Amino acid sequence: MQAFLDKVASINGEVNGVVWGIFGLALLIGTGIIVTFATKVFQISHLGHWWKNTIGSLFKKDVIGHTKEKGTISPFQALCTALAATVGTGNIAGVAAAICIGGAGAVFWMWVAAFFGMMTNYAENVLGIYFRRRNQKGEWSGGAMYYLRDGLGAKKGCKWIGKVLAVLFCIFTMLASFGIGSMGQVNKIVANVAAAFDVKALSSVQVMGGVSLYNIVIGVAIMALTALITLGGLKRIASVAEKIVPFMVVLFVIGSLIIIGINYTAILPAFKAIFVNAFKPEAYVGGGIGGIIVAMTNGFKRGVFSNEAGLGSSVMVHSNSSVKEPVKQGMWGIFEVFADTMVVCTMTALVVLTSGGLNGGVFNVTTGEVAKGLSDATLVGGAFNEVFSYGNIGSRFVAIAMFLFAFTTVLGWSHYGSKAWEYLFGAKTTVVFRIIHVITVIFGAVLTSSLAWDISDTFNGLMMVPNLIGVVTLFPLVVKITKNYVNRKIKGKAEEPVLSYAPGIQAEMVDGLED
Repeated sequence: MQAFLDKVASINGEVNGVVWGIFGLALLIGTGIIVTFATKVFQISHLGHWWKNTIGSLFKKDVIGHTKEKGTISPFQALCTALAATVGTGNIAGVAAAICIGGAGAVFWMWVAAFFGMMTNYAENVLGIYFRRRNQKGEWSGGAMYYLRDGLGAKKGCKWIGKVLAVLFCIFTMLASFGIGSMGQVNKIVANVAAAFDVKALSSVQVMGGVSLYNIVIGVAIMALTALITLGGLKRIASVAEKIVPFMVVLFVIGSLIIIGINYTAILPAFKAIFVNAFKPEAYVGGGIGGIIVAMTNGFKRGVFSNEAGLGSSVMVHSNSSVKEPVKQGMWGIFEVFADTMVVCTMTALVVLTSGGLNGGVFNVTTGEVAKGLSDATLVGGAFNEVFSYGNIGSRFVAIAMFLFAFTTVLGWSHYGSKAWEYLFGAKTTVVFRIIHVITVIFGAVLTSSLAWDISDTFNGLMMVPNLIGVVTLFPLVVKITKNYVNRKIKGKAEEPVLSYAPGIQAEMVDGLED
């Protein structure tokens, strides 16, 4: 068994080095930069507008109201389901891992990736709505595979390129749903729950080559819960997500603010360390350009692992929204990245950096040392325990947060993988994929933490490449759709709306706007 895992780790390392090398990172950040400036820095220049039309519109019936239309969910449900998939272990263990490897400076590069990632996610969602269509069941289907096939593929000489990239994207998405959307998440759930709520009678029993029986019991329980929800399809997933996601995000942010507030004297030194170490890393990260690259790479990787901007993943749920304007759903994509990284990930980073001080608390910024008994998976729990130590309340709070964050990610990624399966094998067979996805949950409970995490990183990178090729090729269309929206909705000009690539759907959407 160990020989097999070593071989998997070796192959995965080779592939990971390519997709997350200079080419992958340049493609990732470069796409965000291109779309940002092509849309005249939309996330800043129209900040008030997208804020008003996202978080500022939550009391509008057409935003939060449920629709009876088959396979269609409200814009708020789409956001919650997308956040369910993005707000996961990357926001807790992922941020901690980035800091442990790349130092405090990795947080700065995470912010940079998120700033440009807002517009990458925006472009993905605009294209997703524009190129969506009805499937065999009459439900909306959208995603990178469709704008690769019908967008990129429509360009001269690119028909087969678009088709091949669409198929590759779907294959990588299904693999990623087993990594980031199953094994990686469950692995962190099990590590935190087992540490915070230890049951000696189970954890002391070793089976399957040294795996704790307790880990397997937790894995089976998660597998049963996953089956109960995901086998019910998108409507059930969205219904669960809209109830859990707002609660878990608000609860975690409040808990984090309490920790940060109590350690208020370390807040400014923490921000100083983030900005200084981004360009002058501590010795344990590495000196000169090499150290900066380590910090930058880990910030970018964990940022993408967290907010998924550039993967083309959340498009597959945003495309099921009842919204008719591509730009409106694009703005929810901007907010999604903002909430995930600028809010939740920043809270996690400050909790780690301020707890006990920068040079002797749970994490030593200068030496990179983690407090005894902690690891990247349990570092945030240890930070909470610095304040809430009675009865191990702090680590138990984080274990519960980790469970909610990671479990909802498993639910969201079940939908992503099923949409990729649908593209390849048809809408009537997606239940087969959901069953396979449920079964993979148990592997996350028995794999080593590092291997599960590394596999997830690789699958993310593989998804990213075909998706970003499509976004870079089609960004002029994103600019056209955005300009049309701004002229009509902000400047008040009389123009024909640009809503869909298909004349029939365009007419249907225009009629909907007139209702």
